[in-house]
Amino acid sequence: MKGKRDIEVLIVEDDLRIAEIQKRFLEQIEGFQTVGIAASYLEAKTLLDILQPDLLLLDVYFPDMNGIDLLKETKQQSKQMDVIMITATKEINRVQEAISIGVFDYIIKPVVFERFRQSLLRYKEYYGNFLQLGKDNTHVTQQQVDKLLRKVADGAGNEKSYLPKGIDPLTLEKVMEVLGKVEYGLTAESVAKEIGVSRTTARRYLEHLVYNESIEADLSYGTVGRPERVYMVLSKAPKN
Repeated sequence: MKGKRDIEVLIVEDDLRIAEIQKRFLEQIEGFQTVGIAASYLEAKTLLDILQPDLLLLDVYFPDMNGIDLLKETKQQSKQMDVIMITATKEINRVQEAISIGVFDYIIKPVVFERFRQSLLRYKEYYGNFLQLGKDNTHVTQQQVDKLLRKVADGAGNEKSYLPKGIDPLTLEKVMEVLGKVEYGLTAESVAKEIGVSRTTARRYLEHLVYNESIEADLSYGTVGRPERVYMVLSKAPKN
């Protein structure tokens, strides 16, 4: 990897509107620079050879190629480059193939900025660790290797450093603890009373957990008034 300040990113996406969205997302994350956009196999190969980016944001299906095949090519040519797949492809065999080839992450469209941001920040940390190790060492210890590999092992479990603004990790743990003690779930108001925060604050934390698929939400229809949103941990969610 090259020792430069910004991480250079090549976007390979045949829908130029989506490519522009990804470019604008990158502009909001410090430490990244979009060096090019490729919409076809020929453009991708040309820009890869000329620009030699650090990171490739790669779709799967194109009119003239399969992104997985391009990924295999780059790996076979030993290009010093990492890949994040960004695609609407949900087939388990495609996901497994991409992971086995060695993608850093796999994001399913439509892309939500917060998910995109978390992935890029994890990559930035991973990239920075490699740069530091390469500068200070010619060999690595087991502990250093384990730290590098945690970018895969931790996943959502190691995202406390990248929580959205207004989400505190300690409060988040309290919310999960409260939900873990009940069998049928709680409303935002009930959670708020349990941990001593406002209903609005409790709802913000609960919706963050729903978004990250840590908990589930359902509607409870009482005898009076509007139905209430009830939150529960996934293992305790009622089966339909």
